Amino acid sequence: MLRQLPTPADENLLSAAIPFADAGIYRLDGKTALVQSVDFFTPVVDDPRTFGRIAAANALSDLYAVGARPLTAMNLVGFPRCLEREALVEILLGGAEKLAEAGATLVGGHTVEDDEPKYGMAVTGLVDPARMVSTVGARPGDVLLLTKPLGTGVLATALKGEVLTEAQISDAIAGMCMLNRAASEAMLAVGVHACTDITGFGLLGHALELAEASGVVLELEAGSLPAYPHAFEMAAIGLVPEGSYRNREYYRERVANRDELDPAVIDLLADPQTSGGLLIAVAPEKAEALRQRLRAGGCGDFTVGRVTAGTAGTMRVL
Repeated sequence: MLRQLPTPADENLLSAAIPFADAGIYRLDGKTALVQSVDFFTPVVDDPRTFGRIAAANALSDLYAVGARPLTAMNLVGFPRCLEREALVEILLGGAEKLAEAGATLVGGHTVEDDEPKYGMAVTGLVDPARMVSTVGARPGDVLLLTKPLGTGVLATALKGEVLTEAQISDAIAGMCMLNRAASEAMLAVGVHACTDITGFGLLGHALELAEASGVVLELEAGSLPAYPHAFEMAAIGLVPEGSYRNREYYRERVANRDELDPAVIDLLADPQTSGGLLIAVAPEKAEALRQRLRAGGCGDFTVGRVTAGTAGTMRVL
C-alpha cells in the first residue's frame, strides 16, 4: 500500500484547495499571491537555441494558466561531458530570450552532469488571488476555447525518427516557442470561469482534470480539434510517443463514447503536448470577446467544445 504525503495545513497555500492546480499558489497578503512551478525535459528539436526557447516557454506556461505575471526564473540543466559546451550556451541563450520576452529575470540555476541533455526552469510569478484563474469554476453552458493546435508529441517523435525535418514541422516549433502570455492576458481582460494549460497529459488528460475539478462534463467536437500540419499523417503510420499510450490507458475509461471514436481522434486527444496552449472555459456571452482578444494577440481561438452537466470528471467526444 502506498503511503501518502502529509497534507499541508497552511491556510495561505491556496493551491491546496484547487484540484489539479497548474502551479503552487501561496498567498502573501490580500492582494498578492506567489505562484511557482518547475519543468524540464530532454530535447524535442535538434537546434539547441530553439530547444531552450521551447523549454522556457513550457515552464512559464503554468504561470500563465493561472493568470500570473512571471517574475523570476532559475535554470535547471543536465548536460553530458561528450557534448560541446557551445551547445549548452545556445540552450541557455534560447531560454534567456524567452525570459526577456516574458519580462522575467533569471536569478540563478543549477547544473548536473547527465547522460543526455535536459533543460528547463523553476519559475516564480505573482497573481492577485481575486483575479487568478484555476481548474475550478467551469459551468454548464460554457464554451471551450483552445489557443494552440495539437500534435507536438507525434511530430517530435517523427523528427527523432528522421521521418520529418525541422523545416517540415516549423509550424509546431513556432507554436511551442510561443509564450501563452497573450492568451493569459486576454482571458484576464475578458473574465473567464476556468483554465488549464495542455502539456504532458494531452488534451484528454488535462481536460478531464478540469472537468473533475469543476464537477462537470466536457463535450469535445472531434471535427473541431485543431492539429499542426502532418500530425494526423504521422499518427496514422504509428509514430505515436510512449506518453500517448499511457495517457490513453489511464484516461480513456472516462470518455463515455470511447468505443465509437476513430483511433486517429484518440491519438490526437492523448498526444502529450510540449508547451501547448490554454484550454479556457468561458461564458457563451463572453466567448466572442475572448476570441477577438486572442486573435489580436496572435493566439489561436479554436472552439473545441462546451461544458455540460452530468457525471463529474467525464467527457464525450461528438
